[in-house]
Amino acid sequence: MLYKGKNLEDVLNIASEKEATPVNELLYYVVNQNDEATEIEVYSIVDVIEFARNYVVDGISALGFESRVSPTLKDDIINLKIESDRNPIIIGKNGVSLQALNELVRIAVNNHFHKRFRILLNVSDYKEEKYAKITLFAKRIAHEVQKTKVNAVLDPMTADERRMVHNALTGMPHIKTESTGFGKNRQINIIYVEETKSEEE
Repeated sequence: MLYKGKNLEDVLNIASEKEATPVNELLYYVVNQNDEATEIEVYSIVDVIEFARNYVVDGISALGFESRVSPTLKDDIINLKIESDRNPIIIGKNGVSLQALNELVRIAVNNHFHKRFRILLNVSDYKEEKYAKITLFAKRIAHEVQKTKVNAVLDPMTADERRMVHNALTGMPHIKTESTGFGKNRQINIIYVEETKSEEE
């Protein structure tokens, strides 16, 4: 919904009254702003979710595949679960295709709404199965670090996978986890400490 006012404060107050939403809870972006007036577009998280879902459906359809995308919102993360008769192709080798699609959707959504949103794509139960394997492996490495007192570095992972590992190792005696590196090369260090301490991203 578009709203127009003399300045940003004025138009936000107008939008707040019309939308029956406190100013600090409004989702909006500035469409036009000059010395005479400011125009904003107000949207809801439902609009964001629907845009993301349609983007995924259209993208998979362009490949000639049928799909069903079920969205959910949890902990401020937009989760999009994909079901298709071409699941292995959408996932790709080691999840590379799914990760690339996830990045495309995230960029499209953030650019459209001029705000950063956390988006996580999943195909069937692929992510859950991968999380289970990754956390099992990380725990095994952490136990080795406990025994040898020699720190270990895991291979680069996506943000959601790193989060799972941090959570899985939190509370392990003498183990601390830290993420280092940038972008696709960001990885987890499993560090031995004399005192029990673990931290999440």
